[in-house]
Amino acid sequence: MIRINLLAADRALPKPQRTFIAPAQRVTVGAGLMVVLTAAGIGWWYWSLQSESGRVDAEIARAETETQQLRSVLSQVQKFETRKAQLQQRVTLIEQLRKGQTAPVHLLDEVSRSMPDRLWLTGLSQQGTSLTIDGQTTSLTSLSDFVTNLEGSSWFKRPVEIIDSQVDHNEQTGELVRFTVRATINDATAPAVASAGRGAPAKQELKP
Repeated sequence: MIRINLLAADRALPKPQRTFIAPAQRVTVGAGLMVVLTAAGIGWWYWSLQSESGRVDAEIARAETETQQLRSVLSQVQKFETRKAQLQQRVTLIEQLRKGQTAPVHLLDEVSRSMPDRLWLTGLSQQGTSLTIDGQTTSLTSLSDFVTNLEGSSWFKRPVEIIDSQVDHNEQTGELVRFTVRATINDATAPAVASAGRGAPAKQELKP
């Protein structure tokens, strides 16, 4: 007689596995996870875009502020350059005027050095290179010395002409010689040369 152990056969059979999610629901769960992950990715991308946009806006605002500051500085620099140009023009004009005044000052000094004692001037005028000198003296000798001193100066050409002389007699002051002398300017840049004697000029006028 053959015996079959049914219990052993039952033990050999595999037990069915228990699953919490049904196969039909796995597709739904997978699709849901994909949707959630996609939404999360889109949310993160949108947040990063917002952050980048905020950073760019902040940089633009900072750049605009710096631009306004640079415009203000540039405006001040332009005003400074304009002021500097105006001052430079004034300095140049002053230097030109000083250079232009050098010759008349030297002429006056040279004429003054050429004046002997007891001779003074009443008028001095210049037209081009011609210098006309009016004056008074107590003697013809002083007038002659004055002309000689002018001719000895490197500022005037020879001869220096006496174009008018009048002798006035006064009981109180004695003899008084009124004269007019004309000299031609030789070189406005020549150095002054000391001459003998100096009077007391009463009036000096230099006309350009």
